[in-house]
Amino acid sequence: MSYAITPPAIPSLPIIGSDQRFPVRRIFCIGRNYAEHAREMGATVDKDTPLFFTKPADAVVTDGADVIYPQATSDLHHEVEMVVALGAGGRDLSAQQAGALIWGYGVGLDLTRRDLQAVAKAKSHPWDVAKGFDHSAPVSALRPAGEASLNDDTALTLTINGQPRQHGRLGDMVHGVNEVIAILSTLFELKAGDLIFTGTPAGVSALQRGDRFHAELAGVATLEGKVV
Repeated sequence: MSYAITPPAIPSLPIIGSDQRFPVRRIFCIGRNYAEHAREMGATVDKDTPLFFTKPADAVVTDGADVIYPQATSDLHHEVEMVVALGAGGRDLSAQQAGALIWGYGVGLDLTRRDLQAVAKAKSHPWDVAKGFDHSAPVSALRPAGEASLNDDTALTLTINGQPRQHGRLGDMVHGVNEVIAILSTLFELKAGDLIFTGTPAGVSALQRGDRFHAELAGVATLEGKVV
């Protein structure tokens, strides 16, 4: 097959302990999956209607690359999240079936142009420009699921310039990982290569140029970088 233009490169993430890489197909995100974060944003959690949005696959920033401060905002916020990578797909899955799709885990930042999000919320507009911009998804190397030990007490943390900003437990999630995948599968046909950002704990705040971040999913993955 020939193409009219050169096909874009496939976004990918490194894998801990391997020379192989994980190709990224799509990025799904769930909002308001930690009740304390929802409260700090002046929102409530509607458990029966989870809030989902997406980012383009090429929004990933990885391999220690700098995060470029985006255009069209003066209020860029961090949201640290556990990231789940799918090695298989399906639709209309049960929670048990959903768990079998998980290939690996990482930690990432759901970067948000908060000022643009506020305008979108006020006008009941979609969040696309606030969430799905270039370089909006820094993600760590992935740890294969069989090598990851996770439980309700696994900590999710973020420091900025060495100062604590966010701290949560996986057990604080409103919807657990398998449930998130199962619900998504009723809205989309999930496939291998999909990433899912699983929500952020309280403590979100602004990033500035020159800030250094250290995100960690305890015992599983770490992400470090600088905003430029």
